[in-house]
Amino acid sequence: MARKPADQSVRREEIIWAAADVLRRNGYEATTMKDIAAEVKLTAASLYHHFPGKDWLLLAVLEAGLEYVIGQIEPIVRSSKSGEQKLREMIAAHVVNLTGNTAVGAAMVFEIRSLMTIKPPASPAEREAYDDFIARRDAFFERRDDFEEMFRCVIRQGIEEGAFRPVDVGIFVKMMLGAQNWVGVWYKASGRLSGQQIAEQMADTFLRALVI
Repeated sequence: MARKPADQSVRREEIIWAAADVLRRNGYEATTMKDIAAEVKLTAASLYHHFPGKDWLLLAVLEAGLEYVIGQIEPIVRSSKSGEQKLREMIAAHVVNLTGNTAVGAAMVFEIRSLMTIKPPASPAEREAYDDFIARRDAFFERRDDFEEMFRCVIRQGIEEGAFRPVDVGIFVKMMLGAQNWVGVWYKASGRLSGQQIAEQMADTFLRALVI
């Protein structure tokens, strides 16, 4: 099948979601730009017109997934609801999002460490692009910390309201988000429960551990 030239319109989002699917199938190390290009019917050279390399594409996949769920959760955190109600809705939003975007969820679990192993280029000419990538990668991790802080903030609110036990908030949030993130790995659309049903079960489980 003919490949699209670089100047033909291809949506950035289309490339990102295609990259997520290929990463899920092949893993970061085995994935090539040619694999991703084939997924959206581009030549590899045309794909480089959009992204400098697969490390940039991996980062774009993770950024897109994180920003989407933050966009859903942030209004909940800022609402006037109780800590208990906020946490229930935040868990539901996160889990339903993961079940609707399992390729991105799997990348969050399996491929995020690959961002930390990107080596500096040997060529000084490529150093500026590398530095730009590192700055953007670090900004992503800061944004991920912001995401976790939203959950910490709501649990602290619940404790202050007297509704939650005085748990170690940092550890509890990491445990809770770790369990939620793995939903993107094991969830099957053809499975026994829908994403919403799984979200409700997870919310019930973690709230039972918190509510006094």
